Amino acid sequence: MKQTSLALALAGLSFMMTVIWGSPLLRVLRHFKIGKIIRIEGPERHLTKMGTPTMGGVMVVLPVTLITLMLNAVSLLSNLYVLGRSVLLPLGTMLCFAALGAVDDWEGIRGKRKGSGMRARVKFVIQWALAILIAIALRYVLEVPQLYMPGKGIEFNLGIWYIPIAAFIIVFESNAVNLTDGLDGLAGLIAATAFATFGGIALLQGQVFVGRFCFTLVGALFGFLWFNVHPAQLMMGDTGALSLGATLAVVALMSGQWLLLPLIAIIPTSVTISVILQVGYFKLTHGKRLFKMAPLHHHFELMGWSETQVVQRFWLISLLFAMVGVALAVA
Repeated sequence: MKQTSLALALAGLSFMMTVIWGSPLLRVLRHFKIGKIIRIEGPERHLTKMGTPTMGGVMVVLPVTLITLMLNAVSLLSNLYVLGRSVLLPLGTMLCFAALGAVDDWEGIRGKRKGSGMRARVKFVIQWALAILIAIALRYVLEVPQLYMPGKGIEFNLGIWYIPIAAFIIVFESNAVNLTDGLDGLAGLIAATAFATFGGIALLQGQVFVGRFCFTLVGALFGFLWFNVHPAQLMMGDTGALSLGATLAVVALMSGQWLLLPLIAIIPTSVTISVILQVGYFKLTHGKRLFKMAPLHHHFELMGWSETQVVQRFWLISLLFAMVGVALAVA
């Protein structure tokens, strides 16, 4: 109970910090005209979002980093293990992928590839390089449980195969959350739900440091959603989406319950699969489309759902599957 209370207190603290510095950040982004460029091929209603400040992931990353480093400084200086060194890996993951996303966002706004961002191949190679290093650290430095079979509680040893599997999960989830970031509030709500779920699982496992880190992120995401709900004053951008996806994957891997990640993060998983199916079907049929538009949320928009309806219904589905995931993790 004490650990849960502290985790919730950290969520409240990060929420307040994020909301307080959100307005000054918005003024800075507007001053330097760091605004979103909307692609023509998207739904027409999204053209009204042209110029909305982006790179909003900074609003989440900085408070979480500050709180985590402050608590680790206390633990290192006074031997009071308030958070623990284990959270430095997910924190480092968040910062590295946020930096990559920031470069991608900047390239798309002011760089030579305005409107497109970094070349996909270059970004993909960097993602894989970072993911492999993180997987090695998970395996040989933190020595995390490699795999728990849901409902069994038995740990399986994957040997050397753990590294490519873990790297794939990190890259996949990073891009999955990025693809989900297409509607006001969608990626933030889905990510907050997933982090709260794995934070709860971590606390139940006794991984209190990881649990507190997750709830710190949840609070910061709620603070970000204060400005990101429809109509959004600020967009997450790759700065937030890439880092949140990769960090979520690392947290899932640290819990050993990563088989539940596609279930708990059902919306990013479904969105990514919809893109893969759409591209594959388009190539096989020489121009026909399986969905009205991919990613999946745009398909439902073109079916007549409003943006808020898509976000709310997707979040309800995410919440339901998250509860199922917890049930399987503790069974």
